[in-house]
Amino acid sequence: MEATFFGNFDLASLSIWLFWIFFALLIYYLQTENMREGYPLENEDGTLAPNQGPFPVPNPKTFKLMHGRGEVTVPSPENEAAHRRADLAMERSSFGTSNGYPYDPTGDAMTAGVGSGSWVPRRDVPELDGHGHAKIVPMGKTETFRVSAGRDPRGLPVVAGDGAVVGTIGDMWIDAPEQLIRYLEIELNAEHGGGNRLVPMTFCRIWGGKVKINSIYGKHFAAVPLTKSSTQITLLEEEKISAYYGGGILYASQDRLDPLL
Repeated sequence: MEATFFGNFDLASLSIWLFWIFFALLIYYLQTENMREGYPLENEDGTLAPNQGPFPVPNPKTFKLMHGRGEVTVPSPENEAAHRRADLAMERSSFGTSNGYPYDPTGDAMTAGVGSGSWVPRRDVPELDGHGHAKIVPMGKTETFRVSAGRDPRGLPVVAGDGAVVGTIGDMWIDAPEQLIRYLEIELNAEHGGGNRLVPMTFCRIWGGKVKINSIYGKHFAAVPLTKSSTQITLLEEEKISAYYGGGILYASQDRLDPLL
């Protein structure tokens, strides 16, 4: 009974090896959980990409969505198919066969959904806050928000990238939980399409008594994607509206596409 338990065993070495094993398993777990959407990798033409990586796609897991919005299982072929766009009007910009070359839009570049105007088919439902209410709402339809600092853009003229005055700002759409302005609502003049259109606040510059939107020209405002509701905006509508203005940064005119030199 004179021998002590673990008397000749290096407990410090055991501890460090257990740590490394735990750390390796943690990396494996986190990496596979990160592959629940968008995997297995595909080429632009929809074929399976050769560089899948060393980690396998995890087993399907079903998540219950909040506020009664059903369930979603990832990964699953049905979920991936729902978020895959097969109607992209584009062509390879190079005649080579290797991947990595950009694709150019065909037809109307502003609505092709390619390049700077690309968008993802998100769910066609509004984003909700923790209480189940729509996050983004018009300020004019609420009584709890007001402009406490800075210039109120409502009533100011809207000037497009080519200098055309296309309408006036009628309202601001706010992210209620974050207390941020997400969109400005434009009341278009009749010659530019009439009706109301939204523009992301990040594409606007309020200065000198006007709201300047450089990304698109006056002729483009009539084709800005609409919202189904005058009081809500869905995730899919947000994608399409932002993509339209983003596409204009490159595709609004041939001058923006041509090289600077």
